[in-house]
Amino acid sequence: MKLISYNVNGIRSAMNKGFVDWLKDENPDVIGLQEIKAQEKDIDPTIFQDLGYNLYWHPAVKKGYSGVAIFSKIKPNTVKYGMGLNRYDDEGRIIQADFDGFSFISSYFPSGTTGDERQKFKYAFLDDIYGYIQDLKSDNQGLILSGDYNICHKAIDIHNPISNKNSSGFLPEERFWMDKFTESGFIDTFRQFNSNPHQYSWWSFRANSRVKNLGWRIDYHMATKELQNRLKRAVILQDIKHSDHCPIVLEIE
Repeated sequence: MKLISYNVNGIRSAMNKGFVDWLKDENPDVIGLQEIKAQEKDIDPTIFQDLGYNLYWHPAVKKGYSGVAIFSKIKPNTVKYGMGLNRYDDEGRIIQADFDGFSFISSYFPSGTTGDERQKFKYAFLDDIYGYIQDLKSDNQGLILSGDYNICHKAIDIHNPISNKNSSGFLPEERFWMDKFTESGFIDTFRQFNSNPHQYSWWSFRANSRVKNLGWRIDYHMATKELQNRLKRAVILQDIKHSDHCPIVLEIE
């Protein structure tokens, strides 16, 4: 089974850049999207339904902002929208689809790059989602938390760790949270298969960053350790360019 996570930075914008044709060719069983910046009524859903996908949307209340979705060729047993906390659910941060043998979550963690207030919001979200996921894991050991975490975990995950040491997304507190999260029983699936540097999933639009590969790896498929024997392949599709992010792939048995 092929799972993809992709921050599309506006699904309508991505569609104008060839996203639909790429999705047809890539043909994942399940794709989790972040920053859709749209509601289902804003596009023609038959475009994706004709490819065999069931569509599940969790947009933000604020139009043109944030939002997550899951498109799945396999109809989930259940779908859960949000995490039960309005401050995050109103921003469309989490959507969960439960399948036989595992659950898949598309998540969009807040960014703290716009100032102290949003950085505090990000820290609160990290505290709350940690507890939320631990509770989920206690009842569902086959859990995959995918999406844009807006955090580089280790120095290998960022093009210049020294100059970015005080940047939101690579702050010690954020990296400590990633340590705590992985140590709680989650596998960074990409690093299971690839230990090479210069592997990124996001590039700034500034300074020709993508051409120079001056990127950050902030998108993850994190899987519970109980799924380890089912992990078959994890790759980053750096050449796919519908967004400032690129898709990340996880294949499981």
